Amino acid sequence: MKKYLSLLLLIPVFTKSQLLSAKFIIPKPASVISDPGVFHFSSRTKIIADKLFIETAGLLSESMGISSKNIESGTPSNTVGIIRILRKQPLGKNNTPEYTIKITIDSIHIESASVIGAIHAVQSISQLAILQTTFGSIPCSRIVDYPEFNYRGLMLDVSRNFFPISYIKKLLGLMSLYKLNNLHLHLTDDAGWRLEINKYPELTNHAAWRPQRNWKEWWKADRSYASAADPLAYGGFYTKADIKEIIQYANMRGINLIPELEFPGHSGEVVATYPNLGCLGTNGKQSEYCLGNDSTFLFFENLLSEVIDLFPSPYIHIGGDEADQQNWKKCPKCRERMRVNHLKDEKELQSYAIKRLEKFINSKGRKLIGWDEILDGGLAESATVMSWRGEAGGISAAKMNHDVIMTPGAYMYFDAYQQDPATQPEAIGGYLPIEKVYQYNPVPAVLEKEKQKYIKGVQANLWTEYIPTMEQADYMLFPRMLALSEVGWTNNANKIWDDFTERMQPHYAILKKFSVNYCRPSYQVQVDTKTDTKERTSLVTLHSEQWLPEIYYTLDGSTPSQNAINYSGPFQIIGSANLRASILRDGKAQGKPASYDIEIHKALGKKITYLKKYSASYPAASAATLTDGLKGGLTYSDGRWQGFETDMDLIIDLEENTPLQVVRSRFMQLIGPGVYMPDYIEVSVSEDGKQYSPVNKCTNDISIKDPSLLFKIFEVDLTGLKGRYVRFFAKNHSGFLFTDEIVVD
Repeated sequence: MKKYLSLLLLIPVFTKSQLLSAKFIIPKPASVISDPGVFHFSSRTKIIADKLFIETAGLLSESMGISSKNIESGTPSNTVGIIRILRKQPLGKNNTPEYTIKITIDSIHIESASVIGAIHAVQSISQLAILQTTFGSIPCSRIVDYPEFNYRGLMLDVSRNFFPISYIKKLLGLMSLYKLNNLHLHLTDDAGWRLEINKYPELTNHAAWRPQRNWKEWWKADRSYASAADPLAYGGFYTKADIKEIIQYANMRGINLIPELEFPGHSGEVVATYPNLGCLGTNGKQSEYCLGNDSTFLFFENLLSEVIDLFPSPYIHIGGDEADQQNWKKCPKCRERMRVNHLKDEKELQSYAIKRLEKFINSKGRKLIGWDEILDGGLAESATVMSWRGEAGGISAAKMNHDVIMTPGAYMYFDAYQQDPATQPEAIGGYLPIEKVYQYNPVPAVLEKEKQKYIKGVQANLWTEYIPTMEQADYMLFPRMLALSEVGWTNNANKIWDDFTERMQPHYAILKKFSVNYCRPSYQVQVDTKTDTKERTSLVTLHSEQWLPEIYYTLDGSTPSQNAINYSGPFQIIGSANLRASILRDGKAQGKPASYDIEIHKALGKKITYLKKYSASYPAASAATLTDGLKGGLTYSDGRWQGFETDMDLIIDLEENTPLQVVRSRFMQLIGPGVYMPDYIEVSVSEDGKQYSPVNKCTNDISIKDPSLLFKIFEVDLTGLKGRYVRFFAKNHSGFLFTDEIVVD
């Protein structure tokens, strides 16, 4: 893409009745004041910039359609109709403006102390120019702005599927427009090596290629590699010249490029090419380096030397995640390394290896960064932690005075489904709608105030096992990336979802102009409820990704039409209801109606005694979860599904002997991450809490091989029985069980 944002000035916009003000900028600036009047510019408008900002002025001229011949360096005059980009002295205080903009009818006046600040100011002006209906008009306003976090990142996995330079540049252009400043390239993994290394040419002659184009097919096959000369080979790599070109492109746009080379796990492609680096040698497949072999460290230091010479990034990412430590337990070299260095287990062995590499990286003037497994066995002295297994790793690292980038899977893994999986292309699993991305606050509430300074920022990750094309990558990234930009830039107190949704509307046109295959806003109505278990009432809120939708609902299970109730705001329901809701457009329902059964039942709010504890990783609302009246959504990580890693066995106390009719509970299945239906459920009842009468079973009839996201209600008939205590048992097939409510009627 030769032009940065050129030819983007004739986009259809959100509203044609008036100019769009600076309030529509994404991410939301710290302060925007709209003034009367309009600044008019043309291709002949002059841009006068401080020498430091000449290159940045070139970006602005492209985005605004101004001739580069009209860029001048020097002291700005008082000439009317010019754009000034001036350098100011930094004040050296926290949250001092990174840039200021004043747009009057006579001029645009930009001030910044740094090139980065000037680039961000230019992006704000660029957005304002692009968003207007008519070329050459920008509403007058005053903007004061600075980011909440210094690190605002995106990770692209190019190992599982390779993406060309053209796509990387397209992504960098959009990242810069929305003020993200770190592109983390996941360059190596079992599926392919993607970087030219002069000292080890076989990495790109052999480890960069595989027989199957599709990652799933390769993973299910023998996971072998191919020669670059094989006409059927799939893969690719970036030459050093490619990387230099990408870095130059990124630097112009204020973006740092972070390389990741996996160590010590996720390295099957390397060990297959150089078997002496694995514990098994040529006797078997292995994805981990042998940490007892000095050749491993020499090899990796040689790799790092070339990478550090190529990438100016202050961060060098070494992975550090998901290493299978079983071979280290058996390897004589690894056992000897542990003995000599007094390492008590394999976690400490891995920590030893990470710390050894950190010393090398630090000696080159760079910082080591890794996934939160680098905490296991002891954290390297000055390492930065990317917290992906939730926030716990980041919290621990911050308490140890280590820098942290928050990237928890539940909020920042863009390979998850973003709408109902039944309507979406295949993904790895999970459910992460754009609203959930937007609501994330990278600073954990439990972290002490003096430790919050170690949270340096936030990053989203796009793992590409199920993303074979650039079009699919676009679909998974956008528009969630715009929500990410505001999470990283805008103070959490200034983030308002409805406001963001409104501001998003004209930005869809920008994405179209960039030929981005973004995920369109869903017509699906989302139902949120808050149940008062004592009053036995529910407060219901309906919302959608659509802007200002016309939502109609019924409470008797019938299909909504224009004769149904028009939703105007949260409403209260007394007792049970079969809620159905749809968005209507021109009198026709859009998409599948939302279905949510509100059940006010006999166990609501009652105490549960767990005979087998729920999972510490998925507690939901702890002991209150399964009788709180709240239904789970499309993901087990939404805080309403309670997980079990063993059989599920619990007792509900109804507080008095009660006639019973039925017990039912809904379970989820998603076999990719190991979530299965129970083999069966069994319910028994007791009047005294001592003697239980076994009743009936409900057996699973869902295939454990079906990869779809599935839900099933298991129900046991109790007609004619009476009891105070209800014992509920679910047999775990394997992995995890997840349920959201146990209904007793």
